Amino acid sequence: MEVFDTEIAGVKIIHPKFHKDGRGYFVESYNAEKYKAAGILADFVQDNESFSSKGVVRGLHWQAAPHTQAKLVRVIRGSVLDVAIDIRKGSPTFGKYVSVVLSAENGKQFYIPRGFAHGFIVLEDNTLFSYKCDNFYCPSADRGLYFNDPALNIDWPELGVEITLSEKDKKHPRLSEIDPWEEI
Repeated sequence: MEVFDTEIAGVKIIHPKFHKDGRGYFVESYNAEKYKAAGILADFVQDNESFSSKGVVRGLHWQAAPHTQAKLVRVIRGSVLDVAIDIRKGSPTFGKYVSVVLSAENGKQFYIPRGFAHGFIVLEDNTLFSYKCDNFYCPSADRGLYFNDPALNIDWPELGVEITLSEKDKKHPRLSEIDPWEEI
C-alpha cells in the first residue's frame, strides 16, 4: 500500500494494492500492523456504511469529547468527494480542509484523525460508502457543521442535480458558531 501525507498533519490518503486478474480483484482493505507502521494508530471498533444517490451530502459531522472518533473511509461502489475539516482548538490549520475523490475505481482510502469534521458529496447514483471508527457512536456527542459555510470555502462540484441533505444536516451551525474540538 502507498500512504500519502496531506497538507494537514495527520490526515492521510491511502492507496491499497489491488491484485487484479480475469476473475476481478483482491485487496487487503485493512491490516492493523501495516496501518500502524504508516502512522495510523487508531484501534477501530465500529464499521459503518451508507448507500446514497448522486447529490446527497452527508456531514459535516464529528463527535464531541470524550467520544471523539478517528475514521478510515472508502468507497465500495460509486464515488464521492470526501472532505475533512480541521476543528482542533488552537490548530494552525483550524478551519482548513483536505478533500479527495474516493471511488470504487481508484480504490483510495482517507484517514481522518480525531479533531476533524467529516463529510462527503455523492458523485454517482448507487454509491456505497464504508468507514471504520475508533470509538463507538454516542448520540449525545453528535455534532455538525453546515456543509456550505462560506468561511470553509469548500470547492463542492456542480453535479446538475439538487443537493439532498438530512433535516439535521440542514440545521448545523457555521464555523464561527461552533465550539472547537479540544482533546481532554
